[in-house]
Amino acid sequence: MKLELASFEHRVHIVQGQQHVDSDPQVVLTTILGSCVAACLWDAQGGIGGMNHFLLPGERRPSNGLGVSQRQGVHLMELLVNALLRQGAQRQRLQAKLFGGARMIRGLTDIGDMNAAFAERFLRDEGIAIVGGSLRGEFGRRIQFWPATGRARQTLIGQKTAIFEQEQRIARRQPARAAGSVEFF
Repeated sequence: MKLELASFEHRVHIVQGQQHVDSDPQVVLTTILGSCVAACLWDAQGGIGGMNHFLLPGERRPSNGLGVSQRQGVHLMELLVNALLRQGAQRQRLQAKLFGGARMIRGLTDIGDMNAAFAERFLRDEGIAIVGGSLRGEFGRRIQFWPATGRARQTLIGQKTAIFEQEQRIARRQPARAAGSVEFF
């Protein structure tokens, strides 16, 4: 009888303001996002990748160049890129998937859109291709990212609640029918 050893993943949870880089194929990076954004970058040939998680406070248009929130965003993105390069990734091979940036509260400044736009602009300016992901919308997200391969999985949070609320609005507009009733045309 031959025993097979189970393959276990090592999960590393990334919270706001953090980043992590890894090349271990057994590592999966996880995070939960609302209006925050997670940038997942990797070098497929080098088998190394990483994730960060950031939220830029609501500075609409800084009066003089980069505002405080933009500088914080640049800092977090540069931390991730530089950590990848230090561990052997090649800048020209980096690819990105971006997640998050949801509009969580209607009627207030759309911080999620600002975060998403910042991440897209940063990567475009750095020449890093965005090859996937999911930005904006109205739902939070649970993200899993395998940094050695670039594989990512997203689960929307709150989608069932939104669907239920939509069904309730439709039901309120239609008169209720008694069970077993017959309708004639």
